[in-house]
Amino acid sequence: MVSDEVSPSQLGHRLAQLREQAGIKQAELARSITWSQAVLSRVEAGERVVSEEELQAILEAISTDDAAGLADILARDWTILPRPALDHPDQQLLWEAEQRARELDELAHEHPALQTRLKEYIAEIRHLAGLLLRREHLIAFIGAIGIGKSTAICRVTGLEIEEQAGRQTVLETAGGGTTLCEVHLKIGPGHGILIEPRTEQDIRACVEDFADLFFKSDRPEGADDPSEGASRELGRAIRNMAGLVRPKVTKDPDGKRIKAPDPAEVLAAESAEKRDFVVEVLTRMNLPRRDLRAEWWEPSKSESPLEWLKTTFENINNGRHPDFSLPARIELVVPELLPITGLNVSVVDTRGIDGPGVRADLEAQLENPHTMSILCSGFNAAPDQNVQDLLRRAREINNSQIDSHSSILVLPRSREALAVKDESGLRVESNEDGYEIKAEQISAALTQYQLSDLPVQFFNALEDDPEVVKKFLHDCVKATRARFEQQLRDVLDRALTLLANAEEEQVREIQRAVGRYVSAWIDQKSDLGRIRANIPDPLFMEIRRAYASSVHAAARRKGEWHSLSYSHHLGFGARKMAVGVLGDKVAAITDYCNTESTVRHEAEELLLQTARLMASGYEDLLRKIQQAGVSLFGAELQQEAALWWECTNEWGRGPGYRDRVLAHTHEWFGASDRQDLEDRLEEILRAEWKALLNRVNSIFELGDD
Repeated sequence: MVSDEVSPSQLGHRLAQLREQAGIKQAELARSITWSQAVLSRVEAGERVVSEEELQAILEAISTDDAAGLADILARDWTILPRPALDHPDQQLLWEAEQRARELDELAHEHPALQTRLKEYIAEIRHLAGLLLRREHLIAFIGAIGIGKSTAICRVTGLEIEEQAGRQTVLETAGGGTTLCEVHLKIGPGHGILIEPRTEQDIRACVEDFADLFFKSDRPEGADDPSEGASRELGRAIRNMAGLVRPKVTKDPDGKRIKAPDPAEVLAAESAEKRDFVVEVLTRMNLPRRDLRAEWWEPSKSESPLEWLKTTFENINNGRHPDFSLPARIELVVPELLPITGLNVSVVDTRGIDGPGVRADLEAQLENPHTMSILCSGFNAAPDQNVQDLLRRAREINNSQIDSHSSILVLPRSREALAVKDESGLRVESNEDGYEIKAEQISAALTQYQLSDLPVQFFNALEDDPEVVKKFLHDCVKATRARFEQQLRDVLDRALTLLANAEEEQVREIQRAVGRYVSAWIDQKSDLGRIRANIPDPLFMEIRRAYASSVHAAARRKGEWHSLSYSHHLGFGARKMAVGVLGDKVAAITDYCNTESTVRHEAEELLLQTARLMASGYEDLLRKIQQAGVSLFGAELQQEAALWWECTNEWGRGPGYRDRVLAHTHEWFGASDRQDLEDRLEEILRAEWKALLNRVNSIFELGDD
């Protein structure tokens, strides 16, 4: 019987998959079941419903193991977990999880005393099954500008065009500072390009950053890297959109360079104030006309799909396409990318790290359970300092996901590996020997973050075989899936033990005794004592590290700039506070339960559930505290017009801009109502900790004292 939850389109798609996997053509299958090809085509397209008899005939004609199993899959009734897609690679494991969860649910009605424990098991199964159910994974390449990240991505994904002069990448590369925003490579029905445009408010702020380059009196003397606020790639796009392109340098008959006037400088000189310049640039950009969000390659185009994609991407990325606005994100859609059976894998080319600060978008990738973070470094500096900063901060907020979801990709240039010397002081004889020695150095450098075993791969995009990196990425994603599967299997096995022992009174009495002991032991850890918050400290540190123009760009946007997000670092500070207060307590409780489980065999399942519940509840608590910090402080900062006026007004008053902004920020946090925000976060922390301990205690059958 086909469940009503399975739509004709889902079934038709799966039937087409099974037919193609069996190597049977549509016309051949139609003949074998005495149908016309048109009827079968409609079935596979989801336009015609099939009866059970017709379905059986189709499956028998395909005659594969997968086809034979489809009838059973269709007949399954899912009541606790969502129904997986018919072609889901973990279909059988998820069905086992559904059945085990049902058994637990039924037992909960029979044994009220075990109800809380059983419900926690069901919640855990739902969570772990949810990780497996989602088949969309990201591979995010993270690294500094100019190290060859985009080139490596194109080489590995096949986004290259063979020309007489050599291979050309679809993504624009020019030694760094080229890509305007984050770029996603996704699988789709054809070749296309889509953008998520920046808001008009953000575009105006970008033009104001650009204007700072020409109104010298508004820029502090001695400011480091004054162009960073209006980055090189952003300034180039604004110039192109506004028709303010610098003319090419020419030479006179004697070979002397003739520099024509810069039209942007001319416009600035003609503008009475910077505000007039900004209005004129925005007017010339003609944003109302730039409302196109997607464009697709068609066979009628004279260029090949990849040539068209390369040209269109370059035009949008440089502001030369008349119909596209400034993008906040660009998506390139291609029919094939990194094929991993049963999964939908996309690649993210993150915006290159172009400053000393740690960005919110990169740390978000490190916390996504479906993202593999590929941390890229140049060869000589590997692991780069910006990579180490990301790993250090991840450890500070207990982001344990970096252990299983991160890898190092080293991008050497020609002959760099051959310059490595061995212990005797002699140069190595091969790239492989150089890679091996560098890998040992990387492992030693990562020891301080407890990451000495992090996977490391080397790839010279001009010389090395990209198939090696493809396999490396494939193995990284599959290892993540295998970890999800093993976690779910472990919980299902423990649940089976609980089900088997539910009627054993002797076992339950031992578990009650252990529960009373553990509950009392946990109770000793409940007092948090005095809390030293220091929540703004990470923000203060990032302001000190950032370029002056980045600080100014953030102040202009009420604290929210891609290179410096006030709310993100305040959320980080709140989570770091929670780790400092709770980390040792949680570790002590989980370590105790894990250790005791090896000697108290009748209570092993209960102790391990306690450890898992404490660990997962702690992670949830940390995320909640982090979000509370972002929300509480972020909402307050958005309303502080006076603070942002004071900070932006410091621009153009000579050296020390960052220090003056930092002083205003310190003063703002020192006010009594800001202390109230920190007190509120402490209250949330205490309440969440109490709730977590109560949740853990509730799984014990404590009985009478």
